[in-house]
Amino acid sequence: MYKVKTYNQISVKGLERFARQSYEVGSDMTHPDAYLLRSQKLHGEPVPPSLVAVARAGAGVNNVPVVDYGKQGIVVFNTPGANANAVKELVMAGMLLATRGILAGIDYVQSLTSMTDAAEMSQLLEKEKARFAGGEIKGKTLGIVGLGAIGSMVADMALALGMKVVGFDPALSIDAAWRLSNEVTRMENLPALLARSDYISLHVPAMDATRHMINADALAGVKQGAVLLNFARETIVDSAAVLHSLDGGRLGRYVCDFPEPALLGHARVIAMPHIGASTEESEENCAVMAADQLKDYLENGNITNSVNFPNVSMGRTPGTTRITFSNDNVSGVLGHVLSVLADNQVNVIDMVNKSRGELAYNIIDVETPPGEAVVKGIQAIDHVIRVRVI
Repeated sequence: MYKVKTYNQISVKGLERFARQSYEVGSDMTHPDAYLLRSQKLHGEPVPPSLVAVARAGAGVNNVPVVDYGKQGIVVFNTPGANANAVKELVMAGMLLATRGILAGIDYVQSLTSMTDAAEMSQLLEKEKARFAGGEIKGKTLGIVGLGAIGSMVADMALALGMKVVGFDPALSIDAAWRLSNEVTRMENLPALLARSDYISLHVPAMDATRHMINADALAGVKQGAVLLNFARETIVDSAAVLHSLDGGRLGRYVCDFPEPALLGHARVIAMPHIGASTEESEENCAVMAADQLKDYLENGNITNSVNFPNVSMGRTPGTTRITFSNDNVSGVLGHVLSVLADNQVNVIDMVNKSRGELAYNIIDVETPPGEAVVKGIQAIDHVIRVRVI
């Protein structure tokens, strides 16, 4: 019986993925095998020895001590792409709100509560509507920084709306490249994209390399009157530099999902309360994906969408027992493990070994269940972090 401890409000559709005969799931769980969470901050929290996996129902994992967990052999999962459509649609809304006089027009209409004559109101609005005229996004250029799951969907949306799309992503993966439309023009660097784009949409993860990538130097070369949209993370943008550019007339508008006190009240800022992934469908998709990834790891040792271990998957041969182990990514560890198995007459049927950075992960299917002495022997090998028998 596996035990999964939940934090935050997890969609029922996700929780239903755990069969009752095989799982105990709840927020008050001792000795959990896994955590399933959304925004709960785990930094500084004690780690139970039983914990082997953590799944974040969402893309960002800044609330999880990923590196520390990796050193303990705890696999951390996220759900890239599960909330992509929700974010994509909000980006479209952000572009439209920044381009048309929608918000100002609504506010003006709501200010006319003292009027009682419909004909008079209609006449007034016809006279005043020119105050709220805007432009169209068709034919404009959208620059996308980060062409992963969300960025590629934003690109498709923009192309469907008749926009031109340019993109920049120095870490573009092969899978992401396959998803990307051939109508997207790849830019060699960020300054080139900023200089060409009427709209700039950010879709990169928060990390040291992306901290304040949109700063004073970057904004000095932005196209006059451009709209900057940040539905990624607040740390990617230097808000002080953005305000300076707005006040100086270089940047046209800033639309973000991460309000800060300094941004409030500025006429050219549209700030939303971090609602990019706040749709019923998105929360369900994230919960289902997170739950399925946890199940596959707990039941089969397979890893999909981990942020600290390599993706590793191997089909199971009926009648075999599976051994998985994580280790420091140094030479010789796998050979020592195979020697322990051979010395104990444990026959290997199939195996896979992959590494990611300083960590490695292994799946070995064996003909007969290994005894306690075998497991202890593997665990005693230098640089082995954690061993599981499934």
